[in-house]
Amino acid sequence: MYRPNNSAIDDPATLRHVMAEIGFAALVTPHEGGIEISHLPFVVRDEDGQTVLETHVARANPHWKLEGTPSAVIFQGPQAYVSPSFYPSKQVDGKVVPTWAYIVTHAHGSFETFNSSEALGAHLNALTDRHETRRAEPWTVADAPVPYIAALKRGIVGLRMVVERLEGKWKVNQHKSPEDQRGTYEGLMGAGEQGVDLAQALASFSATE
Repeated sequence: MYRPNNSAIDDPATLRHVMAEIGFAALVTPHEGGIEISHLPFVVRDEDGQTVLETHVARANPHWKLEGTPSAVIFQGPQAYVSPSFYPSKQVDGKVVPTWAYIVTHAHGSFETFNSSEALGAHLNALTDRHETRRAEPWTVADAPVPYIAALKRGIVGLRMVVERLEGKWKVNQHKSPEDQRGTYEGLMGAGEQGVDLAQALASFSATE
């Protein structure tokens, strides 16, 4: 991934946190016939310092048959348009153009499959709990009839990847002048929920300088 202008983020803990917050990613696996791409929800874990990703696909999805093939998992985070009007420098020389702010993380590795009822059950519980625990009345897998869940598990295949390489990119105008960074922050704060997330990411860069 091209990462200029001090946009590279490589801290595993930071990247795990971001992937867990995003929760949804594209699994990309090249093969002799082309490229297989599946869009999937993921569980993100730290296991003894290693980043582990878990997901599942429908058994009818041929992607699981590419087990052991080098793959990438792309977590696309918040993104927003950046207007030239955000920059105070626009009034000085006009030498500004639109751009796009975004956060993205790539995880590289090879996945293995798992099929046992116990392993799939643990995975589905973890995935569900990750998103339900914030609700006032969380739903759990145990709320559904046991035979119903058992039948559903027979129709899926679990995928597990021990990540070999992680790379992140925060493109939030952190390379701009302090004045244009402030303008970017203020502009993004008015650009909806994703803009606010990007503005906060930019503020974190400024805080460390």
